[in-house]
Amino acid sequence: MNQYNESRQTTTRAKKDAHGVEKRKHPRISVELPVDYSRPNGKELYGGIVANASEGGVLVYLPERLEIGAVLKVEILYAKGLELNTIKAIAKVVWGDLATRETWGEHQYGLQFQYIDEEDFNRLVSLLKEVRK
Repeated sequence: MNQYNESRQTTTRAKKDAHGVEKRKHPRISVELPVDYSRPNGKELYGGIVANASEGGVLVYLPERLEIGAVLKVEILYAKGLELNTIKAIAKVVWGDLATRETWGEHQYGLQFQYIDEEDFNRLVSLLKEVRK
């Protein structure tokens, strides 16, 4: 099992040093994937878009305003060949802004993975490698 906590990844959006050099632990990969999410004990499922991803978290556009620190169950959907696959994780909102996609009525959030099982983590790593090609 792979677990993430605040000590393993910083939570601020500014990840460059004074010289503009990237300081993130995990590089971000641009993607455009659907994501379903809910509160851990919630029954309602909502949809959004993943704009970029890394081994530590995702940048998402979601339809509702969420508080920093909110915990979500997320399920990222992607196609591999003719199969629809998913990556499931528990993630925490570490930052949020009004989205630049104002016409969609979306909000932009940085989600940091708090828990992702080994099989889902391996799928995430494979997906990111494939997208980088």
